[in-house]
Amino acid sequence: MESLAINIAAMIGGIALLVWGADRFVNGAASIARLLNVPALLIGLTIVALGTSAPEILVSAVAATQGNGGLAVGNALGSNITNIGLVLGFSAIVAPITVKSSLLKKEFPLLILVTVCTSWLMWNGTLSQLEGGLLLVGLIGLLAWLGWAAKQGDADQLAIDTDDIEELSRNAAIFQFVIGLATLLIGSRALVWGAVNTASSFGVSDTVIGLTIVALGTSLPELAASLSSALKGEHDLAIGNVVGSNLFNLLAVLGVAGAIQETEIATTVISTDIPLMLLLTAALVVMGMSWSRSRPGRINRFEASLLLASWIGWQAWTWITATA
Repeated sequence: MESLAINIAAMIGGIALLVWGADRFVNGAASIARLLNVPALLIGLTIVALGTSAPEILVSAVAATQGNGGLAVGNALGSNITNIGLVLGFSAIVAPITVKSSLLKKEFPLLILVTVCTSWLMWNGTLSQLEGGLLLVGLIGLLAWLGWAAKQGDADQLAIDTDDIEELSRNAAIFQFVIGLATLLIGSRALVWGAVNTASSFGVSDTVIGLTIVALGTSLPELAASLSSALKGEHDLAIGNVVGSNLFNLLAVLGVAGAIQETEIATTVISTDIPLMLLLTAALVVMGMSWSRSRPGRINRFEASLLLASWIGWQAWTWITATA
């Protein structure tokens, strides 16, 4: 019982360090980029976007290097399901979300394409190093496409916010960057250690822990950002934060994990979690797309309740089947 308490404390502490470290990392890296006269758009497309996915990326990288590939896969897929079901569901219940950005509407089909292709790569039960490398190539292509789309006139509609980044001196920026990166590394190791030991204590796989506890913990920054944006009426930021995060989870998080080590995909992931991720992604696109002038893209409270109920039901089902 004492060891279980230590493992849970390690996970909670790791999640707290990841959330705090990601904020420091983004502030430091973005401030350094500003001091080097890097355009704000490029900062938003790279540092801010990747920074919000830094917890998932580092947790999956650490898990893969330690031979816990199931946790890495569970973290990526679980985060995508959590982002749509919990983050968007809860945020839209608090304040219904309307999609206005034309660039965001272009990202919806891309999200479907990336989700389907990534699911297909995992459908044979493994994610090879070659396939992980292909996902990372896709990440580079995504960043290049976003940059090109912004130059075509959608720069002001990008669902990436850089206004909250602090103005720091050079020394302060470097300090925050270093301390943020170090905290991310420490937090990811603590979270992975606690998660793997907790899985052993409950007699479940590390994939289950990755899909549930770890995915929820690493999605907390997205929950805070989307809820805050929805309350402020910045609807495109609320939903864009989730769309961007899901794209990075599939391309960067799974890509890094796969490139480090060939990873086996559990049969339950193929039969349950991947189909649910595809279903929720399709639901998000159907709700968010504008199908006519009289029906703009909008997630109302009823639809949001369905998303949230799906996430709650999936969490319960995952634990029940794992512990049966």
